[in-house]
Amino acid sequence: MLYNDVELDSPPTFEIGEKVRIKKLIRNDGTFPGKEIGETLAKKGEIGYVVNIGTFLQSSYIYSVHFLYTGHIIGCRQKELEIVE
Repeated sequence: MLYNDVELDSPPTFEIGEKVRIKKLIRNDGTFPGKEIGETLAKKGEIGYVVNIGTFLQSSYIYSVHFLYTGHIIGCRQKELEIVE
């Protein structure tokens, strides 16, 4: 996505209830309560389900994903997720 591309001009890539896989390691950037900054929240390949869809800076979707292994619900961008068939 380029600087002036607005993801919100299109419908969300994923739907609530959809099964997804994380494409990269996700660490706490300081926004996940109860975990240290830099602590691993989800490992590459973990499976979860989209439980909510929000927006970020009026330009992109944020998908709240419930990861089954850890029980964490983490906000992810579209580029960090892929559909599990």
